Amino acid sequence: MASDNVLGEFLKARRGLVASSRADLPTLGRRRVPGLRRDELARLAGISEPYLTRLEQGVDRHPSPQVLGALARALELDADTAAHLFALAAPDPVRPSHTEVDAGVHQLLDAAVDSPAYVRNRRFDVLAANKWARALAPMYEPGHNLARDMFFDPQVRRLFPDWPEIAAQTAAALRAEADLRDPATASLIAELEADDDFRSLWARHDARPSRDELKRFVHPEVGELALRRQALTVGGAEQQVIIVYQAAPGSPSADALARLL
Repeated sequence: MASDNVLGEFLKARRGLVASSRADLPTLGRRRVPGLRRDELARLAGISEPYLTRLEQGVDRHPSPQVLGALARALELDADTAAHLFALAAPDPVRPSHTEVDAGVHQLLDAAVDSPAYVRNRRFDVLAANKWARALAPMYEPGHNLARDMFFDPQVRRLFPDWPEIAAQTAAALRAEADLRDPATASLIAELEADDDFRSLWARHDARPSRDELKRFVHPEVGELALRRQALTVGGAEQQVIIVYQAAPGSPSADALARLL
């Protein structure tokens, strides 16, 4: 079932990550829980403890922007995670992840000559991919879920030499982009939490959308590749994402890409 209290869960998890010593709070005896106590966070954010209790219990789910800003500062959130906090408190309806890809997007994928490219939705289901993406890794085949493959497929763990970093990025991007109130998304999260690595990363409530950055691969046939990932959101409210991998012209990675097909 989809979570019924995503804001409250976020607040409780994130205050557990803030050291009281960093928050300039006195240490009063032995602490039984890590991070901030509820009264300490309330004090730092300038709100009452009973009000914070209502937020964490899901009684009040839509605090004002001023309260959200104060909580973000008290919890020492970065810009991406603060934006995620504001999104959790927005009274928007549940938006399921769409699975239909526009014909023009298919044409765009095929036009990406020598560049692996695919489309995923906000739940990280691969919806379409060109032949270069499918040759780069089986996880980019339509029908696969990138998060599921990242944590459950041993071949994917071998594909990325920086797997711990890539896995953390995947969990943070899934939290930032997916609608956790969507039952299908909640079912995916429940499945992923069977993996110890995912469960540990997910409990942090880190949120960071996919970004343009360098990603390293070790392909079983062509060897090492260093590819620049570019992410483009399309489809308006449907929020499908086109991912394109490009190698620097004339580089060993460009030569390796050319040998994929």
